Amino acid sequence: MAQRPPGSVRLLDRPYLIACAIGGVLLVVVVIIAVVMVAPFGASQATKVAPPPVVATPTTTIPPAMLPADPTKLPQSTTYTAIQGAPLDPGPVVATDGTVVHPRREVVVYTSPGGAPIARLDPQQIGDTWLPAIAQQPGWVEVLLPSRPNSSAGWVTDTALDRAVTPYLIRVHLRSLNMELFKGGQRLGSWTVGTGKEAHPTPPGRTFLLGSFSDSAQRYSPVILPLGTHSATLDSFGGGPGTVAIHTWPTANVFGTRSSDGCIRVPSDALHQLIQVPLGTLVLIDEN
Repeated sequence: MAQRPPGSVRLLDRPYLIACAIGGVLLVVVVIIAVVMVAPFGASQATKVAPPPVVATPTTTIPPAMLPADPTKLPQSTTYTAIQGAPLDPGPVVATDGTVVHPRREVVVYTSPGGAPIARLDPQQIGDTWLPAIAQQPGWVEVLLPSRPNSSAGWVTDTALDRAVTPYLIRVHLRSLNMELFKGGQRLGSWTVGTGKEAHPTPPGRTFLLGSFSDSAQRYSPVILPLGTHSATLDSFGGGPGTVAIHTWPTANVFGTRSSDGCIRVPSDALHQLIQVPLGTLVLIDEN
């Protein structure tokens, strides 16, 4: 009988091979099932990731305005009045971003956002009422007031306000008797001025250009620019409430002196430029 080549299989051996193949397939299936049954647990342990922390989204709460039962019983904030309980300007004598506001109707002034009502502001005073914004919160604006005491401030809601931005800034330096006018950060002019005498000094602090008017009863200045500040020593002057103003003077010998009753006397060319400045513009009066 001829011998089989090495590695060959006889037909009679095929059942054995088939059984081996089937056995091998079953073994693979068992292994796969075992892996499938074990893998999810092992994989879940290996890839388990802690859930991200829940971060609360910050919400802005606008304090509601406490409307008085009868707003007409509140005093009006004008250059003729004093507002008891008004907070004072908390900031240093520095410039703001130039934001000014105008109430479209009479609005209530509060001590703080959602605080106690203390006064009323009318759209008109010496011309339109424009006040500098010195702080802001959502729904609220803090403004300088035109009333006593000096540096009075208060909060109003922004629901009935017109807003504008003035590029101008007026600086008055009491020690050096100098005034500067800026527009957009650029100095337009610098002048030697007259200020209040020792007995009635010009008050330092942040104030603003409250109005502009002509008075035919006097001849010392064609235009007078009242500020939102008052003499600290005079309750009244010339029939008025002692409001400090910027105006010119017929003689030049007052410039460079402390000889007024608190007002700031400026040369005529300075006044000519100042009357172009919008109402509400910040005026910084310092001790320099």
